[in-house]
Amino acid sequence: MRLEHLVSQAKSQKVKPVIAVAEAGDQEVIESVFKAYKEGVAHFILFGNGEKISDLLKRHTNESTPGLKVISTDTSSAAIGAVKAVHNGDADILMKGHVSTSVLLKAVLHKEFGLRTGKVLSHVAAFEVEGFDRLIFVTDAAMNIEPDLNQKAQILQNAIDFACQTGLDQPKAAILAAVEQVNPAMKATLDAASLTVMSLRNQITGGLVEGPLALDNAISLEAAEHKGISGNVAGQADILLVPTIETGNVLYKSLIYFARAKVGAVICGAKAPIVLTSRADSAESKYLSIALAVKSVINDKKL
Repeated sequence: MRLEHLVSQAKSQKVKPVIAVAEAGDQEVIESVFKAYKEGVAHFILFGNGEKISDLLKRHTNESTPGLKVISTDTSSAAIGAVKAVHNGDADILMKGHVSTSVLLKAVLHKEFGLRTGKVLSHVAAFEVEGFDRLIFVTDAAMNIEPDLNQKAQILQNAIDFACQTGLDQPKAAILAAVEQVNPAMKATLDAASLTVMSLRNQITGGLVEGPLALDNAISLEAAEHKGISGNVAGQADILLVPTIETGNVLYKSLIYFARAKVGAVICGAKAPIVLTSRADSAESKYLSIALAVKSVINDKKL
């Protein structure tokens, strides 16, 4: 599977999901939004400085754009407006524009109009890496700093559910650690072993779970065989669950800057997918994140 395959599937739907963008007055945000709109991936409600957003859109077209609705708000109200649009059913997906993550998440977690579900919110990134025949889903590189066992179980379930929504059947999840053996002095290995047992007892469902596994024998059959590690996941992982945010952040950025991987990323666990990309992410990455969120909504809501 490739990200472009998911993009093609998102384009092919007759009913287009609506994405509410919090503070859309940014060149790269508008570039990704307009591309997604022009290619038939989604329609948008754009919150923020209406004059600035309209000027940015005019750089791309002078034609009428009925699927791009602009709602003028100040910066502090843009996040609230976008979240309310999803909460009220006017939009299917939330997208972070040129607004800080903390401001957006404060609106997402609002008790009255937010998008709470009781689940842990977690970041799932889908990487297309040259030389691999599959997408690699990495979680959690952006939300949870040092999750405990219960949080890891929810993060893992979010990732499995999301991978299934993008089209995978029983995705294989590797619980990463520095070593493959359970070591009482290494918490990551203890959590990995517990998560594996939880999966066997159907406390985590929808995928195959194994750990602890080091990165090499999680993604390379050759490395797994060399170390004598067998199983349903070793060397074949679709999902990589990292032990801490530092590990996830380094892995995420290494894949982008060293491997030149393509990536799309979404926050899971809320009432709707949240396209939440870094300010340093390219317009292409933002566009792929939009398509990834749309694909998950299409499968989940049968649009």
